[in-house]
Amino acid sequence: MRRFKDVLFKILAGGATLLLILVLAAIVVTIVRKGVPALDWDLLSKGPGGGFYLGGEGGIANAIVGSLYLGLGATALALLIGFPTVLYLRMYAAAWFAGLIRGLLDVLWGVPSIVFGAFGFTVMVALGLRASLLAGIITVALFELPIMIRAIDEIVKMVPYELEEASFAMGATRFETAVRVIARQALPGIITGALLAFGRGVGDAASVLFTAGFTDNIPHALSDPAATLPLAIFFQLGSPFEKVQQRAYGAALILIIVVLLTSIGARVISARLQHFTVK
Repeated sequence: MRRFKDVLFKILAGGATLLLILVLAAIVVTIVRKGVPALDWDLLSKGPGGGFYLGGEGGIANAIVGSLYLGLGATALALLIGFPTVLYLRMYAAAWFAGLIRGLLDVLWGVPSIVFGAFGFTVMVALGLRASLLAGIITVALFELPIMIRAIDEIVKMVPYELEEASFAMGATRFETAVRVIARQALPGIITGALLAFGRGVGDAASVLFTAGFTDNIPHALSDPAATLPLAIFFQLGSPFEKVQQRAYGAALILIIVVLLTSIGARVISARLQHFTVK
């Protein structure tokens, strides 16, 4: 009976893994098959031209640059807020309070991104702001915060308490211990968490639908509206023109490549920074 259960579990686990691989392969193959024919230098380097949404000339450089601006800005802002929060939970917060904050962050992690977009839009209207790159960065940063904090927090919790106690024994303050010991040990995880949050933020459409706006121009200031790749895909895929739909798949392929490179970069950087940690 025990052997039967073991074989049954092995079959179920293998089947689930195979199903996941097949679904992922189907998505990637479909995007690549439909997106590759649309890829050319004009698509990558030019903004929409006259009649672009009717199948005319132009590209999606505005959406590519806008996504990078928004993703990098939001990730930097989220890291600026999130990393000190993680250190506070480790070094200063009472156990019950740290547990409460972690629970609330887990709840926020599961909140749909459209809710963050609606909240950002409400704040934007209350402050009399218009849709802009800045509003999009703030909204996406709020969306990324729970992801980044919990990812980094799990890494920080793995840092041995013996290192912390040794630092205190040598006369270091809590701040010095947090910055010179805890942060150094968790550096690979910090970089990984930041890059994973960037990949999640750059691929989200709902949170910026009402806050970043959409434009055919590349933003030159924080007050300018910004196009993003997810919204470009959304708008172009709904077009009745086949050429425009094909460009949507091209934009989707570019987005997949950006997320894939971010994931690979996170792994490579994490591996290279392992020498900062105590073995």
